[in-house]
Amino acid sequence: MQNLIFSLNATLPVFLVMVVGYALGQLGFLPPAFCKASDRLTFKVTLPLMLFLDMGSVDILHDFRPRFVLFCFAATLVGILTVWAGAKRFLKDKTLVGEFVQACYRSSAAILGSAFLQSIYGDASMSSLMILGSVPLYNIMAVVILTLESPAAAQTGSMSAKLKKSAKGVLTNPILLGIAAGFAWSMLHISMPAVLDKTLSNVAGLTSPLALLAIGAGFKGRKALGYLKPTTIATVVKLMILPALFLPLAVHLGFTDEKLVALLVMLGSITTPACYVMAKQMGHEGVLTGSVCVTTTLFSAFSLTFWLFVLRSLGYIL
Repeated sequence: MQNLIFSLNATLPVFLVMVVGYALGQLGFLPPAFCKASDRLTFKVTLPLMLFLDMGSVDILHDFRPRFVLFCFAATLVGILTVWAGAKRFLKDKTLVGEFVQACYRSSAAILGSAFLQSIYGDASMSSLMILGSVPLYNIMAVVILTLESPAAAQTGSMSAKLKKSAKGVLTNPILLGIAAGFAWSMLHISMPAVLDKTLSNVAGLTSPLALLAIGAGFKGRKALGYLKPTTIATVVKLMILPALFLPLAVHLGFTDEKLVALLVMLGSITTPACYVMAKQMGHEGVLTGSVCVTTTLFSAFSLTFWLFVLRSLGYIL
């Protein structure tokens, strides 16, 4: 019950902000023009700043655990490629492949990881290492997949042209540039002036509220019902199947306690609102992505509690 209450406290406010966004959208306070401007601002400014600050706060040389970071990277990559292959094979509407794959693998690692670890262990250092091993790959693969699987790409251009466009997208993506800048800042070991740090933190703090309000305001209930099956499958993959595949392997390799909880968040937490923003900004409809964000947020409190209960019962986390 304690785990359930904690999980609800972590995820329910996220869901309720989407509900507020939906209500405000229906009342006319958040028109489509707001959603469009919000998505652009989040994609190009606030999210890159948030990731810059997250990566810049990691003491890579001091805290680096190569085995753990490598496992985070490998599990993320294998999970992405497996889901992508499955979506290409079984998803009937091929225009949804990009959104489906991204929504299945991309977790709210930066937000929930720190909250969970800080609450359970009083220390979130493993969250930073998990972010280092997974978040850059999240974004690189999102650019590649959303580019190659975009509705426009299906109709125009050769594969070499698509690959060139993907490479250009990776090199110019604001989110990836923010991560790279944060990594470089971390390596330089330069302390940021308090005024600048506070200013950037305030701007970066707009990321989640803006993205969640835009998801809610842009949510199309009737249209989302048409994507009920892929939404359900993506939700089950995100919250249950990926953890079931990789957590036993992590235990076999000796990862316990903080590392295992960080991996649980990486594999089985809510689909990050950044998915919706990136999908919309890269030419996708965004309805499926928004639906998966809603459903994973709604059900993740119960799935995360289930996984915590199983891991504690088996003695792998204290």
